[in-house]
Amino acid sequence: MTPAARIAAAIDLLELIEDAPKRPADAVAADFFRGRRYIGSSDRRAISERVWSALRARRRIGWWLGAAPNTARLLTAALLLLEGWTWSALTQVFSGGQFAPAALDRIESPVLVKLEGHTLDHPRMPLAVRLEVPDWVLAPLQTRFGDTLEREMAAMALPATLDLRVNLLKGTREEALAALAAENLDAKPTPLSPWGLRIEGRRPVTDGAAFRSGLVEIQDEGSQLVAAMVAAAPGMRVVDWCAGAGGKTLAMAAMMQNKGQIVASDVSAPRLDGAVRRLRRAGVHNVERHLVEAGDKWVKRRAGSFDRVLVDAPCTGTGTWRRNPDARLRLKAEDLAELLPKQAAILDTAQSLVRKGGRLIYATCSVLEDENEGQVAAFLQRHPDFAIVPLAQVWPFESAPPSSGDFLSLTPARHGTDGFFTAVLERAT
Repeated sequence: MTPAARIAAAIDLLELIEDAPKRPADAVAADFFRGRRYIGSSDRRAISERVWSALRARRRIGWWLGAAPNTARLLTAALLLLEGWTWSALTQVFSGGQFAPAALDRIESPVLVKLEGHTLDHPRMPLAVRLEVPDWVLAPLQTRFGDTLEREMAAMALPATLDLRVNLLKGTREEALAALAAENLDAKPTPLSPWGLRIEGRRPVTDGAAFRSGLVEIQDEGSQLVAAMVAAAPGMRVVDWCAGAGGKTLAMAAMMQNKGQIVASDVSAPRLDGAVRRLRRAGVHNVERHLVEAGDKWVKRRAGSFDRVLVDAPCTGTGTWRRNPDARLRLKAEDLAELLPKQAAILDTAQSLVRKGGRLIYATCSVLEDENEGQVAAFLQRHPDFAIVPLAQVWPFESAPPSSGDFLSLTPARHGTDGFFTAVLERAT
């Protein structure tokens, strides 16, 4: 594809993302490229990088455009100018030629031409705009991060690495490194997870032998550490209460060496169905699925019978903004208001499954205190038979814990992972 054709395709994809505010951008992009298989891998990568750059800079571009309609064309053209393109170069691309974007019209041109020579950032931008966060969430983030807020948000604005987890049921990390090298994929061990491998940039791994054989799974290093905090051991009975597609279920099955029982529970049948393929590929056979439905008696019948119950709760996803820059634009204050009682209700249900002396592990991919420490404190008030097990006591590896205090708290700036929170709570014997 020519540079102009790539930009035209990026505009088309960005338009689709803007028109589907309730769908994740990566899902829209997957459908976009699936329907255009003629676009090669290098072109897909270039188009995706252009679109994701626009999403990461969405608020700042909007500030420059002012009252002008933030169309996909204007957003893309403005970003090019703010990245250093000249007006002449821009008009050559927006030429209206074959496969190129239509020429800039008399409404677009006056809005854009004044941006030439400027950079994306400007000292008069409000802090929330400069940090690319919704206005309402700025105060909670300042409470969470204090003086390190700008550093943390700068890390959130960077592209995420591609992290893999080695499936120890299929091989060792050294064997996985060799298998990926044979596919010309330069992977390096992750610094915190002994099962993790990291590849810089967006690289295709799902078509390779290492992935197809189940030797590696795509999973952020932080998510791997959440699974490790469960300390699931062979022979245990474990529940993954909000299992989704089963990423942490797979990690725990490997920890348990396929011995014992894991129940992967979720309210979504499609997500649980998606887990089946992953379980088969990984060679996991100690997992059963349970669909949580209204009026379900399953929890009541199995009360107090599990050694470990993991609650990876639905949350704002503020810790995943570097992977999902579109999510920060969609997040509303009412979303958090709806999630907090939902998280509390899920915890109240899941705790009944924990046996005496067993553990409840609460995790989110959020960096907001209301969803994390605040949720744990409120739970302990409602359930005084549980107590916090400090991080230093439950950290499963020989290395020092990566965060201080009672809880595992990970951020992109400090740890190179997504933002994760994990608390381990033990029921009294």
